[in-house]
Amino acid sequence: MTRTHNLRAAVAMLLAVGLFALMDAILKLLSPHYSPLQVATLRALSSLPLVLVWVMASVGLASLLRVRWSLHLLRGALAVLMMACFTFGLRSLPLSTAYALFFVAPLLIAALSVPLLKEHVGPRRWAAIAVGLLGVLVVLRPTGEGLATLAGLSVLTAAAAYAVSAISVRILGRSDSTQAMVFWMLTLMALGAGALALPGWRPIDPAHYGLIAGMGLTGALGQVAITEAFRQGEASVIAPLEYSALIWGLGLDLLIWQVLPDAVTLLGAGIIVASGIYLLHRERLRARRGTG
Repeated sequence: MTRTHNLRAAVAMLLAVGLFALMDAILKLLSPHYSPLQVATLRALSSLPLVLVWVMASVGLASLLRVRWSLHLLRGALAVLMMACFTFGLRSLPLSTAYALFFVAPLLIAALSVPLLKEHVGPRRWAAIAVGLLGVLVVLRPTGEGLATLAGLSVLTAAAAYAVSAISVRILGRSDSTQAMVFWMLTLMALGAGALALPGWRPIDPAHYGLIAGMGLTGALGQVAITEAFRQGEASVIAPLEYSALIWGLGLDLLIWQVLPDAVTLLGAGIIVASGIYLLHRERLRARRGTG
C-alpha cells in the first residue's frame, strides 16, 4: 500500500512541478510589462478564487479563522518579498538559471533549522550545505563574468525568503490546515504587494488576460497537486522530484526564448541539486533510525 501511495504521490509531485514551471514561465512573460510587485499581486489574485473553491470543498471556510495570525502575517510578508524578487530575477535570467539558484533553498532550510527549530544537523549535512553553496558560487561566478548581478542576487533573496517561510510552515503545520496556509499566504501577498504596487500600477493590457488566467489556474492546480503529493507519499521519497523543475526550465527556455544556460551554469546547478538530494538522503536515514 505504501508503494502504491508513493507512486501516486510521485505522479502528483511531477504534475505539481510542471504546473509551477508553467506558472513561472508566465511570470517571466509578464515581467517586462509590469513591476515585480504588480506581477506578484496578479499572481495572488488570479489564484485566490480557485483556492477558495478548494477550501470550501475540503475543510470549509470556518477553518480559515482558527489560525496563528502572527506567523501568517510573517509568511505574507515573506511571500511578497519572495515573489517580487523572483519575478525581478526572471526579467533577465533564463528560467533554468533562476531555478538553479533557487534550488539553494533546501540547503538554507537545513541550515536555518538549527537556530530556529533547534534541530541537529550533523557534519555530513553541513558538508553538503557547504558544497551546495559552492555550487551557487559556480553559477554566479562573482568575478564579473557570471551572474553575480542584481538579478542573480534577487533570486537568492527569494530563495532565502522561501526558506524562512518553509521553516514557519513546519511550525504552523502543528495547528493550522494546509488550506488555511495557502489561502492566507495568497490573500496577504495580494494585499501587501498590491498596496506597494499601487503608486506605479499600470493598466492591464487585454492581450495579457489569458496569461493572467493561466497563471492563476496553474498556480492553484499546482498547489492542490503538491498538497496531495505530500499527503499520500513519504516526503523523503517525493521531495527530490522537485528538482525535475530544472528539466522543465530547460525545455521552456528553449521552446519560448530559444536560450540555454552555458556549461558552467549547468555544472553549478548539478552541484546544488546533488547537494540537495544528498541532504534529503541523510534526512531519510535519520528518520529511519528515529523510527527504529
